[in-house]
Amino acid sequence: MGAPSFLAELGRRLREARQKRGLSVAALASEAELSRRYLTEAEAGRANPSVLVLGRLAAALSVKLPDLLDIPLRVRPLERIALVGLRGAGKSSVGRQLAQVLEAPFVELDGRVEELSGMKLAEIFEVHGEERFHRLEAEALESVLAGGERQVVAAGGSIVASPTNFERLRKTCRTIWLRADPEEHFGRVLAQGDARPMRNRPRAMEELRVLLAEREPLYSQCELSIDTSGKDEAQVLAEITRWCQAP
Repeated sequence: MGAPSFLAELGRRLREARQKRGLSVAALASEAELSRRYLTEAEAGRANPSVLVLGRLAAALSVKLPDLLDIPLRVRPLERIALVGLRGAGKSSVGRQLAQVLEAPFVELDGRVEELSGMKLAEIFEVHGEERFHRLEAEALESVLAGGERQVVAAGGSIVASPTNFERLRKTCRTIWLRADPEEHFGRVLAQGDARPMRNRPRAMEELRVLLAEREPLYSQCELSIDTSGKDEAQVLAEITRWCQAP
């Protein structure tokens, strides 16, 4: 694994350990005697901390230094890309185009869940509830992963609500969060001819804003975040392609 990938994984582990301890960036930086800016850069994989700095961070996070540095040579397959985000983010449309560019299969995880259960997603939630859905999602994810390392996967927007499933996705794929303003999400869903978000829900937009705010810290754990607001699919695809092809 090259230095950028190693540092990205180190940054992810630092961020995850900090969040588990319930520390803010400012609090951890102060405890480890670092600047807030440096810690932000380290968590983003853009800094190369010395062993001394890592030792201070490990102590402040109450973790063992090897837990931060014991990074496999290959953390995740570099050619399996997973797109995450709320409905209307463009995961399916951009994902299909990205799969064509990369000459890789395209898979919709929610579609695999429906195949496994023989039911539509709405029926699964209504009849069996969220817990059962995430068990099916875990099974579907393993089926997708068994299909090979060169794939583009569109994950369901609620995968972040299952820490186990989301962690599995991030460990086995290069993850990209397609984000947008709530109004854009809403408008795109309606443009697809799906009026369900507004049906019998006068506060649908407010609920969407709350949901996006709740999930934002989870979505932000992805390797890459792309703001799709005001961009067409070609622009988003170009950004992803450049990132995928970067050394």
